[in-house]
Amino acid sequence: MSGQDNETALRTLIVDDEPLAVERMQVICARMPELQVVGTASDGAAALRLIDALHPDLVLLDLTMPEIDGMAVARKLAKLSRRPAVIFVTAHEQFAVEAFDLDAVDYVLKPVALDRLRRAIGRALERRGAGDGAPAGAWVEELWVPHRSELLRIEVQQVNRIDAERDYVRLHVGNRNYLLLQTIAGLEARLNPAEFIRIHRSTILRRDAIRGLRHDGLGVWSIELADGEMLRIGRTYLARVKAMAGR
Repeated sequence: MSGQDNETALRTLIVDDEPLAVERMQVICARMPELQVVGTASDGAAALRLIDALHPDLVLLDLTMPEIDGMAVARKLAKLSRRPAVIFVTAHEQFAVEAFDLDAVDYVLKPVALDRLRRAIGRALERRGAGDGAPAGAWVEELWVPHRSELLRIEVQQVNRIDAERDYVRLHVGNRNYLLLQTIAGLEARLNPAEFIRIHRSTILRRDAIRGLRHDGLGVWSIELADGEMLRIGRTYLARVKAMAGR
């Protein structure tokens, strides 16, 4: 096995059905003292068995494998209360949106460059440090959205408002907005409630974007945003919003 055998290194499992790809990844990992490779697997079923037995901190996961592919492995891991961080390592670009929807740390394209993997590992280390014992990825910290011919990384802390549009949500980031294939209920479950609050079936707001509340009469309340815009509070969410204001 490779990497530094110490308490701070990420215990890493490499999963790929191509022996040469596994060998190349082992060589790259051996040059990174922040990693300790504890095993390798050549298919999804073996990966799940090893994850259950070895409890790795990180899985470097290929997408295309026989029977149980990498995405299926990630979906199973997403259901665990304590799960390893996942970095997808693949030759296929088109699955990035789904990968990040499963809270992957990163999506690295083959052939893997050492510097690119270092950046991904850095993000995994940051996530572990921020977790402070909580399950990895308890609250989403970033969203990847399709924009023209690329994927943009949006830090959640930059999002001021989220509006539902059927099966999509529109993220408002400063003067720009982006569409993401995600239901508002699904995204709400991944957002830190200390930072975001849902005020309507179609609207989630960043708490620090709220200037105040206004009673419009007949039990109707609105929220005033920092820019002066007024938004109606849905009756279902009124008690929650008032509780935020200590009412």
